[in-house]
Amino acid sequence: MRGKAAPCCRAYQTKITKGNKMTNLSNLKSAFTAVLMLSGAVLGFASAANADAIDEITKAGVLNVGVFADFPPFSSASADMSLKGYDIDVAQYVADSLKVKLVPVPVTGQNRIPYLTEKRVDMLVSVGYSKERAEVIDFAAAYAPYYIAVIGPAAMEVKGKEDLAGKSIAVNRGTLEDTSLTEAAPKDADIKRFDNYNSVIQAFISGQTELMVVGNDVGAQVLARQEALKPEQKFQLLTSPSHLALNKGEDRLKAAINDAVAKMLADGTLNASSEAWLKVPLNPENLKD
Repeated sequence: MRGKAAPCCRAYQTKITKGNKMTNLSNLKSAFTAVLMLSGAVLGFASAANADAIDEITKAGVLNVGVFADFPPFSSASADMSLKGYDIDVAQYVADSLKVKLVPVPVTGQNRIPYLTEKRVDMLVSVGYSKERAEVIDFAAAYAPYYIAVIGPAAMEVKGKEDLAGKSIAVNRGTLEDTSLTEAAPKDADIKRFDNYNSVIQAFISGQTELMVVGNDVGAQVLARQEALKPEQKFQLLTSPSHLALNKGEDRLKAAINDAVAKMLADGTLNASSEAWLKVPLNPENLKD
C-alpha cells in the first residue's frame, strides 16, 4: 500500500480540491465585480472632470454673470430694482443664446476675479485686458468702447501725469483705473481708493479729492450734471475696450460668447444698446485693443 493513498484519503483530497476551486471561483467573481465597480467610479469621475462650463450652465439652467451694481449706464438699479444697462443687455443676449436664465451677481472691483476663479460666477462683464489678468483668467470678445481719463475742475491745470504730483485723486479700488493710475502717478500723488464708483464720484464732487480717475462712461455723467463745478476731462491714461471674461480652459463657452457678440454686431443689437445707454452709435473700431 506504500505509494498509494487509501480510498478515504483520495475522497478527502478530491473534496478539498473541489472546495478550493469553488473558493477560487468565488474570489475571482468578487475581484471582477470590484474591478467593474472601480472602472465605473473612474469613468464617472472622468466624466465629471470633463464636464465644462457649458455643461454646468445648461444643467443648472442659469448663467451667473458678475456685474457692477452701481455702474451706469452699463448696469444700475432701475425703478423696479432690477439691474438695467448696456452690460445687462449683452449678458441677457448671451444667456438667451445659451437658452438659460440670466442671473446678475453684484461684484466689486476687488472681488470679481476671485468670484470667477472660484466659479461663483460663469462670466464677467466690463473687464479691461491686462497681461496680469490674462495670467489668471481668459478674455472673450470686446463688446464696448472704454477709456480711462483723469477728470478735474476746469480751473485746475492738469495736462499730463506729471501734473498729478501732490494732487489727491479718487479711484475705484482694484479696477483697471486703479492699476493705470498707480502706474502713471508720481510718488507724491495722494491716491484715495474707494469701494465703488458712487463713492469715487461723491469724493470728487464734495471736494474730498481734487481729481478723479474713471472710465469715459462714468465721466460723461459727471461732466453733464455738475455745472457749478465745471469738471472736464484732463487727459487719458489708457484706452482699452471692455471684454467679457471667463475662466481659462473653457473653450466651448468662449466660442459661444464670441458668437453671441458677433451676432449682436451683425444684427444691430449692440449698436442699439450703445445708442440707448451710451448715447452714441457704436464704432466697431473702438472695440480693438
